[in-house]
Amino acid sequence: MPHLNLRATFFTAGLARLCRPLATVVLAGLLSACAGWPDADAPASARALTPWDTASVRVDAGSGPAGSPASQWQHHTFPGKSANQFAYLQLDGRLAMGVRSKGAASMLRKTVSIDPTQLASLHFSWKVPALIDGADMARPDKSDSPVRLVLAFEGDRSRLSPRDHMLSELARAITGEDMPYATLMYVWSSHHAPGTVLKSSRTDRIRKLVLESGPNRLNRWLDYERDIRADFVQAYGEEPGRLIAVGIMTDTDNTRASTQAWYGPVVLGPAAPGAGR
Repeated sequence: MPHLNLRATFFTAGLARLCRPLATVVLAGLLSACAGWPDADAPASARALTPWDTASVRVDAGSGPAGSPASQWQHHTFPGKSANQFAYLQLDGRLAMGVRSKGAASMLRKTVSIDPTQLASLHFSWKVPALIDGADMARPDKSDSPVRLVLAFEGDRSRLSPRDHMLSELARAITGEDMPYATLMYVWSSHHAPGTVLKSSRTDRIRKLVLESGPNRLNRWLDYERDIRADFVQAYGEEPGRLIAVGIMTDTDNTRASTQAWYGPVVLGPAAPGAGR
């Protein structure tokens, strides 16, 4: 649906650097064999549908039938930022989306429309060979991460702070759509303990839940099953609204470092019978 696409476009642009001071926000401030690494600047429409795309997110989750444009994950780049390189491959016998990042920030994202009563488990995996030197997710000028799994939600906008209302109005002026009510990221931190919730220093509507910390579990596939509702409540202290976008993002634009990582398919599981809230 067009309004969801526009909203997700802001969601990804906002994730790129919504955390910068307002004076510099503008648009960039407001998320077998290996295939070759494609041109990072190729338009989103140039991405071929891959087995990773079709394995990621249930096709009955409001995202359109398999093979349709709505079922495809789009490579979204950010104004003023170098783009990552994404490529589908098979790694260690798994379907994977590989990413290479060199002083860059871009993401693959998919628009969805999932009622909060249907939110259930989220299954995903990643493999990270090394941490990013100098990265610190508590510092806006160093807040890079080798992997991020990103969820964007709608909600009761009357609860936004005056500052966040202003940011949302700025987003609407630039993109024609408000920023998401709330964004939840699963991240790998160099320093912060698993279970830590990190708030953005520039907006209260982006919060990061640390799943991994430090180097001990590097260079292996790590598989996760998360309860979306429980994690949102932990991060925000309120019930989640409608889920409107899902994304994977690697960023090295603050540290100007180089890194690579791999993501397994992202799957939204069905709600249990009678689990409506």
